[in-house]
Amino acid sequence: MSASQSTIFLGSEIEQPKPEAAKFHILPVPFERTVSYGGGTALGPQAIIEASEQLETWDGKSNPSSLGIYTHPAVDCSGDPDAVIERIAEATRAILASGGMPVGIGGEHTVTWGIIKGYLDAGIKDFGVVQIDAHADLRHAYEGDIFSHASVMKRVVEAGLPLYQLGIRAYCEEEMAARKEYGVHHLDADVLVPNNIMSLELPEDFPKKVFFTIDIDGLDPTLFPSTGTPVPGGLGWYQTLGLFESVAKQRELIGFDLLEFAPIEGFHAYEFAASQLLYKFMGIVQRNLRA
Repeated sequence: MSASQSTIFLGSEIEQPKPEAAKFHILPVPFERTVSYGGGTALGPQAIIEASEQLETWDGKSNPSSLGIYTHPAVDCSGDPDAVIERIAEATRAILASGGMPVGIGGEHTVTWGIIKGYLDAGIKDFGVVQIDAHADLRHAYEGDIFSHASVMKRVVEAGLPLYQLGIRAYCEEEMAARKEYGVHHLDADVLVPNNIMSLELPEDFPKKVFFTIDIDGLDPTLFPSTGTPVPGGLGWYQTLGLFESVAKQRELIGFDLLEFAPIEGFHAYEFAASQLLYKFMGIVQRNLRA
């Protein structure tokens, strides 16, 4: 494995294109500051990139890499958290300016706010957010920190963006109140999982453009124990792909991220699965692109 391959998503199969020639822009963000249980999310982006060398370009239905995949250097996550969020936002703005689609990999869920801020700073405000997660992340602050991973969706709804939550199964009274206050749509795990619901119908008034954020703990820990805050009763593999695709069929996906993956040393199956999940999301986007 060469050094260049280990820093490029699917580097064993493709060459790094020019940024303007790529649809998908992988943005690694190894940010880990407010994790509240297990650690290791800072190691997630590199593990996913390295595991991608074992992927086939054909994802079973199409070849997402034919649209071009450009892998950015990892965002500098040192120093003040406000500065880190601004760096994430700046990198996102640059991707959008090039005509590419941001694909964030983290890193704790706070990363999503940096990406969303990039859209807002670029003047893109007419979109909604769909979230797969075990946790609602709607606390105003956690342990006094408004930029905690447990507060990231509160920052999103405060910015006026509609939110639809999927697979939630851990939340507090404050978060239930926030759902009501901000009109958050939701299909929680206790409905989705026992009924094996594979798709959803977004409300008519939900925005035509969607950013999709996936906390890997939204999937069941039998699939991904490799996360800091596992919660039993989560989504299955095909269920997750089905829900993602049902949104892609109804709305224009303008970007997505995959966060909170914390690799477990010696268990490369989880790293490969996370990498494959990310690539399958690209395939779904490719097959549902608007003309």
